[in-house]
Amino acid sequence: MKLSRFFKTIFMTDFLGGLLIASKELFRSKKTINYPFEKGKISPRFRGEHALRRYPNGEERCIACKLCEAVCPAQAITIESAQREDGSRKTTRYDIDMMKCIYCGLCEESCPVDAIVQGPNFEFSTETREELYYTKEKLLDNGDRWENILAANIKTDNPYR
Repeated sequence: MKLSRFFKTIFMTDFLGGLLIASKELFRSKKTINYPFEKGKISPRFRGEHALRRYPNGEERCIACKLCEAVCPAQAITIESAQREDGSRKTTRYDIDMMKCIYCGLCEESCPVDAIVQGPNFEFSTETREELYYTKEKLLDNGDRWENILAANIKTDNPYR
């Protein structure tokens, strides 16, 4: 009999302690957001959808060094280049197969001119597999669309590079 009274006392103290915690949490600010309508803050180091950047004068940054293609562990990047009139190289083809990509960020780290970056977009679901094969034009469009955010993220992350 004494043992069951002991367990009842312990149960009641645990119950009252839990009730106290619940009543405190009731008046605190909410930690959840209404996702499709409210978006949370994204880290400057977030690795989302890929983008190719341009210089402020509109010229493409990619110099066709093919370092990103070489360092990609999934072999998702394909680059072809051609010679310009001034002797420098330019990319004629820059493709990324997003189904192979593992979002490791090595392509971004290996680029000497910050041409290929991973942007802030994480909502890029598609209905067909072909839409996940990114061409140079799609990557440049992504870069044009997010250039302000990408430049700010690179500037924020610069001390850690």
